[in-house]
Amino acid sequence: MATKPGRKSLADLKSLKQELEEQRRVDEARAREAARAAEEARKAAAEFRSLVGAVKPLKLAPRVEKPVAAPAPFPFKRWEDDKQVLKESISDEYGADWLIETDETLSYRRQGLGHDVVRKLRRGQWTIQSQLDLHGYRVDEAREALAEFLRGCVKMEFRCVRVIHGKGLGSVNRTPVLKEKVRRWLVQKEEVLAFVEAPPNDGGAGVVLVLLKGARV
Repeated sequence: MATKPGRKSLADLKSLKQELEEQRRVDEARAREAARAAEEARKAAAEFRSLVGAVKPLKLAPRVEKPVAAPAPFPFKRWEDDKQVLKESISDEYGADWLIETDETLSYRRQGLGHDVVRKLRRGQWTIQSQLDLHGYRVDEAREALAEFLRGCVKMEFRCVRVIHGKGLGSVNRTPVLKEKVRRWLVQKEEVLAFVEAPPNDGGAGVVLVLLKGARV
């Protein structure tokens, strides 16, 4: 026997109503559980506050940002000074023999200057304006003293100076150690234009007369 269409629709409605009723009961149960959990949390928080009592927030010290250290600047001035010191340094090993004339006075003149410069220097054409006496100096001390002396003379605009290195009579084997070294040192100095062994009446073999840059030659 076939089911009438009206009865089938009624059955469907009853089934849908039951599903909706079941869903409502599930939703209500979830809501009750959520309310219960929230109430328990509220009670727990209230109990904690009652146990702890009144509290005050901690005062935090002001936060200080540590400054980032700036990178050290490049030491250009020191590099320039070191370069200048190296430029002004003089060596004992410098082979100056080929630059020194092989006459009895071992004279020297910078390239480009005429022979008359040496002759004028030997004859006293320029007045001696300062002198350095190296008697009693060790080699290292003498080297430094000569370099400092020449720098000072250039600053003072002295043109002709006298360097007394001695004849070596008080050295070992009576060898004039400083005589040769002074000449080697002088050849290496840019401010030295020429030098010549002094005439006998001005110290002879123990003295060298030096002409510095700026002289009218």
